[in-house]
Amino acid sequence: MSNIELVHGSCAEQEVDAVVNAANKGLWAGGGICGVIFSKAGMNELTDACEKIETPLNDGDAVITPSFKLTNAKAIIHAVGPNFSVTPKAYQELFDAYYNSLITLKENDYHSISFPLISSGIFGGNLAHPAAESAKQCCRAYDKFNKDFPDYSIDVKLCAFGRGELAEAQIEYNNFFRVEEED
Repeated sequence: MSNIELVHGSCAEQEVDAVVNAANKGLWAGGGICGVIFSKAGMNELTDACEKIETPLNDGDAVITPSFKLTNAKAIIHAVGPNFSVTPKAYQELFDAYYNSLITLKENDYHSISFPLISSGIFGGNLAHPAAESAKQCCRAYDKFNKDFPDYSIDVKLCAFGRGELAEAQIEYNNFFRVEEED
C-alpha cells in the first residue's frame, strides 16, 4: 500500500531508499538543499559521480547516483525543477521532476523517497505560493504514479523545511487529498 506524508524537516535527514536533490541542469553543487546533500554525501564523491552524467539535463529530468556518505539513504535522485523566473508557466516540468523521480525510484527497485519542495526556493520565481504549487505537483505525480503502477508500493515523504513553507504546502496537500476522497 502506497503512502504519502507531508513532513516538517529536511529531506536529507529522512530514513529512505532515495533522497531527492533539487538539482540544477549541470548537476553542480549549489545552495539550499542541494548544498546540504552534496555536503552530507561528500562533496568530492558526489561531484565526481555527477560529472559522469551527460549534462545539461532538461527541466523535469531525474537521474540517480549513489548516496556515498549520506547514510540514511541508498541513493540520491537528482531532479531538475524549473526556474519559474525563466519559465513562468513551467507547471508540467515541475510535475515531471516529481514523476520522473518516482519512475527512477521504481527502475532501481526502491520503494521509499524523500522530496524537498522542488522549485519553491530561488527557483520559485514570481509564483505567488511556490511551496503550495510544488506540493500540488508532488501530489499529482504521486497520484499518477499509483494509477500507472498500482502494484508497486511507494512511501513518499514531502519535506517542508521552514514553518512558512509547511503551512503553505499543508493547505494544498490537504485540498488535494480531500478532493480525491470525495470522488
